Amino acid sequence: MDFSKYEKPEYYVNRELSWLKFDERVLSEARDKNLPLFERLKFLSITSSNLDEFFMVRVASLKDQVHAGYKKKDIAGMSSEEQLKEISTQTHELVRVQYSTFNRSVLPALEKVGLHLVAEHENLNDKQAEFVDRYFEDNVYPVLTPMAMDSSRPFPLIRNKTLNIGALIAKKNNKKHTKELEFATVQVPSVLPRIVEIPSVKKGERTVILLEEIIERNIGKLFLSNDVVCAHPYRIMRNADLTIDEDEAEDLLVEIQKQLKKRQWGEVIRLEAEEKMDKRLLDILKKEFEIKDADIYNIPGPLDLTMLMKVYGLDGFDEYKSPKYTPAPVPQFQNDKDIFEVIREGDVFLHHPYMSFDPVVDFVRQAAKDPGVLAIKQTLYRVSGHSPIIAALAQAAENGKQVSVLVELKARFDEENNIVWAKMLEKAGCHVIYGLVGLKTHSKITLVVRREETGIRRYVHLATGNYNDSTAKLYTDCGIFTCDERFGEDATAVFNMLSGYSEPKKWNRLIVAPIWMKDRFVQMIEREAEHAKQGKPAEITAKMNSLCDPAIIAALYYASSCGVQINLLVRGICCLRTGIPGISENIQVRSIVGEFLEHSRIFYFKNDGIDEIYMGSADWMPRNLDRRVEIVFPVEDENIKKEILHVLDLEFRDNVKAHILQPDGTYEKQDKRGKTLVNSQMEFCKEAQQKAKKQKREEKKHTRVFIPAEPVADPE
Repeated sequence: MDFSKYEKPEYYVNRELSWLKFDERVLSEARDKNLPLFERLKFLSITSSNLDEFFMVRVASLKDQVHAGYKKKDIAGMSSEEQLKEISTQTHELVRVQYSTFNRSVLPALEKVGLHLVAEHENLNDKQAEFVDRYFEDNVYPVLTPMAMDSSRPFPLIRNKTLNIGALIAKKNNKKHTKELEFATVQVPSVLPRIVEIPSVKKGERTVILLEEIIERNIGKLFLSNDVVCAHPYRIMRNADLTIDEDEAEDLLVEIQKQLKKRQWGEVIRLEAEEKMDKRLLDILKKEFEIKDADIYNIPGPLDLTMLMKVYGLDGFDEYKSPKYTPAPVPQFQNDKDIFEVIREGDVFLHHPYMSFDPVVDFVRQAAKDPGVLAIKQTLYRVSGHSPIIAALAQAAENGKQVSVLVELKARFDEENNIVWAKMLEKAGCHVIYGLVGLKTHSKITLVVRREETGIRRYVHLATGNYNDSTAKLYTDCGIFTCDERFGEDATAVFNMLSGYSEPKKWNRLIVAPIWMKDRFVQMIEREAEHAKQGKPAEITAKMNSLCDPAIIAALYYASSCGVQINLLVRGICCLRTGIPGISENIQVRSIVGEFLEHSRIFYFKNDGIDEIYMGSADWMPRNLDRRVEIVFPVEDENIKKEILHVLDLEFRDNVKAHILQPDGTYEKQDKRGKTLVNSQMEFCKEAQQKAKKQKREEKKHTRVFIPAEPVADPE
């Protein structure tokens, strides 16, 4: 099918600007006064960490393109220079709104509830000042490394993302401070707490100060033979996008370790400086970092608001936080049955974080100990700090099982972590595969091969999210356990492809990127269009993190123009425009930003009434469809299909956390007046708990009253 008429630049949104719209949606949660105060702090912190990554990767990549003289325009018809210019305008505005929210809304609200954040050390009373100075002498001073710059000492290397205090100093005898000003800097140590609690004025209230204010107050003690003329915090962001030529890299592990060191010293792409910074000091920083005005952010408050997550974590103030949700047990596993027995009885659906992640960990743990298990194979993209899954895989290898683990070394910002795990697994005797040249392996799959009375049986876990027990409590993801032989065969083929580079002639059930997936999705979209043209039932409902693949968007435009109703739930980037006459009038797009990060990918096709549902690891993005090993799997169990349709239905009825994409490219929350409020995430929490309780009652009913006594052990 020729989709060229749907590929006009005006039909598309630039991906970077769409991402900034997502961070605006996160910021809108921080501005929502209906939210508990400390939850607003959390969202404000998230906007900052999001922006950091955006600069280190996306802005850095655009700067690289400009330096390389790359002239090709993006799908929205923008050049790299045009994108950078627009990004600068929009990020400066985003930061302005961020700090306006912090200074004018959040700080006064914190004061009201009895938490005082001293933003300037000059505001300390005598008792507090004495406490702070003692704290500096005892805890901070021994850790600091002041660095001066003069004719014999060059400008020091400032590490990426670190918070620093820059100062201008003058010799004591230079009374007027008119000449011979020298630059000095000190890094605010990340090994010390950034939030320090100090005595309060009123009983029953709490007061905290930031570490940089303590250092700034005492900075004269670091330069004793000098006067400190001025001192102000600053922070830089460097290009942290790794460039690895895998064909040239003989040892990928060594090459990535080398590149990680370079990440600390890449080109400076953003400078954050305290708004009232002395112009002479700012000029030095500007010159030394070779940075333009468009990349300088004058901050009217504390730098790096990610520290608000530490404020959120302060003890107490529970009435200003949302109650912590404890994931519910998965009903099918609320019994004494062996995990493999449960899976043999039928496919099991998991919906995290509403349901517990424990069965996924137990699956690997039990396989590690089970004498019938011969092999465990798993892909790992991001794992937690003390991963129980890693420990179980290592134990399985020590128990003599065949253990193959694909550790994706190129998982951005988790590279270091993954190198550590890879080495540990190798030491335990696991066969570790380091991904494929030129491709990231992003699929989420575990295969357990078990010898049983009836022969060899394969058990498979497939999911939309990482094997990370920490993020499984924060991200919404779906998964299934199955021992369907067709899935087992495909899972074996996946691991053979990853370890032996052998492509299977056909797949039974799985759809695998980068070779087969995009074409398959386009075919399914075209099929819905044909059904619509013939007057048959036609609908597409899809949920994902990002939508920016031009071929998929063009196919969706075509389907919409044929009359297919298309419902999209896209958390982050969406390069598709709604409401274009004759093109996208039948497409609605919404984004849910709530307590949990929406991460699951679900694809539903009406298919003339024979519903097809798929879940998997891939978004509709070029990187997922063209440059990654991804897996999308069909849902075949009728009961699980109903559960997933319920998930989609509830999310499309959400009128509390959903933002609707407007034809002008903005996102708006729905008008809730007179409507029953539906917060899909909170509803899923309630439902998961109710199902678990119901199952527990059922199990109690069927528990045997007469339990045979255990045989008495022989006396030793």
